[in-house]
Amino acid sequence: MMLNPKRTIAELLELKALTDNGLGAQRVAFSPGWQKARKWFLNKVQQFPFTTEMDAAGNLWVKIQGQRPEELWIGGHLDSVPSGGWLDGVFDLLAGLEVLRTYTSVKPPVTLCLVDWADEEGSRFGRSLFGSSAVSGSLKKEELFSLKDASGLSLAEVLEAYGLSANKVGEAAKLKNKAVAYLEVHIEQGPILEKLSVPLGAVLGTAGVERHRLVFRGQTNHSGATPMRLRKDAFVGAARLVTFLRSVANRYQGVATAGCCELEPGIPTAIPGVCRLTIEERNLDKTNLEKMWEETVKEAQKIANEENLKLEAEPLLRIEPVRFHPQLVELCKESIREVCSKVHLLGSGPLHDASEIAKAGIPTAMMFVQSKEGISHSPKEDSAIEHLEMAVVAFEKWVKKTIHWLLQKLPEKA
Repeated sequence: MMLNPKRTIAELLELKALTDNGLGAQRVAFSPGWQKARKWFLNKVQQFPFTTEMDAAGNLWVKIQGQRPEELWIGGHLDSVPSGGWLDGVFDLLAGLEVLRTYTSVKPPVTLCLVDWADEEGSRFGRSLFGSSAVSGSLKKEELFSLKDASGLSLAEVLEAYGLSANKVGEAAKLKNKAVAYLEVHIEQGPILEKLSVPLGAVLGTAGVERHRLVFRGQTNHSGATPMRLRKDAFVGAARLVTFLRSVANRYQGVATAGCCELEPGIPTAIPGVCRLTIEERNLDKTNLEKMWEETVKEAQKIANEENLKLEAEPLLRIEPVRFHPQLVELCKESIREVCSKVHLLGSGPLHDASEIAKAGIPTAMMFVQSKEGISHSPKEDSAIEHLEMAVVAFEKWVKKTIHWLLQKLPEKA
């Protein structure tokens, strides 16, 4: 079967019509919308001579056996955030399906596996990259029983309802033993490629994350009776730190966000005595990320001293940056140049399943497609149709180049 990028666009629109309620995509993992999407996807897959199976973590695998048993993985995800866009995750999967279709009458040199990762977004339980981290081996068993959704159901209980056992999720890690490479194509979800007027980009890696909760403690007092010079305003301390974040991010070419701020008592007639500020910093370079956070803590303590406040820090999440395989990145660049002549190298601020697979020691890389206005996780998420079609063509070229590279480095068959 010949590659047909227009079929990928048609299928994306078909899935959008099926799972978009007018307020965006409704495919949160382990929900009826997600089930509906998987049933639809399986109907597409079962029209071809592929084998399908679901692993112990709920990942859905579509496989076409090759001349060799070693597996080249192509990944994506059907799940979405609540009221999400029509491309995030599903473009990866459907572009991969289109590539697999080209091997329906010709046995590929290596085994090709297309995987729909379970709960990439983490919208329901707050644990992103669930399925891929189970395969990489980084998922901790205690998370399955401690994480709960808004209704109080544990992740373990929900897995049970889907025919999965929390006690067996770790068995999915065995699957990585045959994998020799992992490729993923994804919308950028940011504005860089559009600003450069470049349709496609080769991704260098994913940024590391430092997420912490800083608590400034001062003195609650009457807002009308307390002179400004005598105040111990916890919110003032936090506000001063927020303005510092922009400068430290720019200095180290990263990003920093104060995304959550809680005040006590939180009324207009009282000076805030407590302010809980959640800060997240990201950087593709490990050293720069460490320096960003070190300077942020130092500045926070300086501000607390000047404002007569106490400072507490609670770590919430720490993820090291992940660099993708340089040879696969180079092959990605070559494939893009054959389609649109221009290519840009960039890092990814958002996390992806590719990060988990790379951490497992499997050669990994990603291709990005330009996002309109850099918008994602929103019904306004969009990319130009011609750019999406170019990405499908470039992706097929990348898969073929990767197979050729693998054959050169794999041992001869016995």
